[in-house]
Amino acid sequence: MQIFAPTTEEYISQLPEDRQVVINQLRQVINKNLPPGFVEINSFRMLGYVVPHSIYPAGYHCNPKDTLPFINLASQKNNISFYHMGMYADPELLTWFTSNWDAAKFGKLDMGKSCIRLKKMDKIPYDLLGELCSKMTVEQWIALYESELKK
Repeated sequence: MQIFAPTTEEYISQLPEDRQVVINQLRQVINKNLPPGFVEINSFRMLGYVVPHSIYPAGYHCNPKDTLPFINLASQKNNISFYHMGMYADPELLTWFTSNWDAAKFGKLDMGKSCIRLKKMDKIPYDLLGELCSKMTVEQWIALYESELKK
């Protein structure tokens, strides 16, 4: 399900009502826990939390006109996808997240390299996702991103 919308509000308004509730709750959790410096935008036909050009002028290496992505939310056909690039680049953060997921007994984790697929709308681990959002500052993300680019 790809949604073409210039604003966050328009993106959300095009979702089914049950998805609107979950996406809005996830936005609140992200905005409450994300360290200063990240900004919310529409990016890649999803809701995005990025490092703006005012902080990181080089932008995203694939297209420097794009801001540096960090977290994205998307409503897909069968799930809500929560992308966290920090977990993709930091094995310790990935281990922290997966062990805490297992310890909280949320069920089987359905995850790609950076994508957590949230299929059960009534069993979203908001607190765990909020804590995940708080684990990396803008400065730490930029340093990690640049170190990965050099490899």
